[in-house]
Amino acid sequence: MKKTAKILFLLLVFAIVLTGCEADISVPGEVGQDIITADEALKVMEEEEVVVVDAQKSGDFEDQHLDGAVNIARNDITTFGPYPNMLADASKIESSLGDNGITNQSKVLIYDNNNNMDAARLWWTMLVYGHSTDNMKVISGGLNALEEAGATFTSGEYEVEALEYKADEKNEDLIATKDEILAQVNNPSDDVAILDVRTADEVSEGIIPGAIHINYVDNNKDNGEFYPPSYIQRYYPDNDITPDKEVIMYCQTSIRAAQSYIALHNAGYRDLKLYDGAWIEWSSDSSTPKAMPTGAPAEPSAQDGS
Repeated sequence: MKKTAKILFLLLVFAIVLTGCEADISVPGEVGQDIITADEALKVMEEEEVVVVDAQKSGDFEDQHLDGAVNIARNDITTFGPYPNMLADASKIESSLGDNGITNQSKVLIYDNNNNMDAARLWWTMLVYGHSTDNMKVISGGLNALEEAGATFTSGEYEVEALEYKADEKNEDLIATKDEILAQVNNPSDDVAILDVRTADEVSEGIIPGAIHINYVDNNKDNGEFYPPSYIQRYYPDNDITPDKEVIMYCQTSIRAAQSYIALHNAGYRDLKLYDGAWIEWSSDSSTPKAMPTGAPAEPSAQDGS
C-alpha cells in the first residue's frame, strides 16, 4: 500500500513537471471585486444608482466622455509638493469628490483613456481615504472598451449637485516611504518584494536595488483591458511576487504603479503598498543606492489570455 502511494505521488510530481504547472498559491483576499468589464458596467448603470467618474484630463473629457459622467482628473487628487503627483491631503480629496456628487456611500465606477492608470490612481486614493472597495470599481479598458460595448458619449461641460464627502484618516498602511524602502535595501527581508513597474528603457538607467521589474502594461491585454485574476495569479508568482509577501510598488511618480496595485488587489493580493515618492524622490537623493536591472519578466507557466 505504501509502495503504491509512493508511486502515485511520484507520478503526480512528474505530471506537474511535465506540464510546467505549479501548485496554486493561495491568495488572502476576495478575487475579482475591483475591476469590471464595460458590458458589466453598462448593466450596473441601468440597474443601480451609481456615479460614473471619467478620470481623463479636463480637455479630453470635454472632447468626449460617457453621457452622465463627472470628471475627476489627476490634478484633482494629487499635489505637486514635495514631488510631482503625490497624494493630496484629505481636504482636497473631500472637495474633489463632494463637488462631483460623491458621498461616502456612493457606488462609483471609474474609467480613463490611459491604460487604466488614472482610473486606478483615483481608486487607490479613495481606498487610502476610506471608501469601501464594495462601492468602487474600475472599468477595464476604459473609454475604448465602453465604446466597443455601445456606450453613449457626449462632449462639453457638465453640471452636478455638490454633496458632502468626509474622508477618513489617511491609511498609512497602504503607503510606503523612502525610509521603508531604504531599510529593505539595506537589510533585505524574504517577506518583502519591491516592484518597479516602469518601462524597460526607464529601468535601464537605474532601479532600486533588489527591485523586480514588471512593466505595468503587462497587466493589460492587447485591447487595453486588464488580464483576468487567473493570469495575474500566475504571472506575478512566476516573477517572485507572491501573495504571502508585502509588495511595495513604484514607477516615476507612482501613477502607473496604482494600476499594478489594483491588478494585484483584484487578484487577491492584500499586503500591498504604493511608494508615493517613487523613483523621482529616490533618484533625486544622492545618498540612496541605485542599481542596474537584471533579467526580464518570465512568462506565466500556464498562460490564460482570456
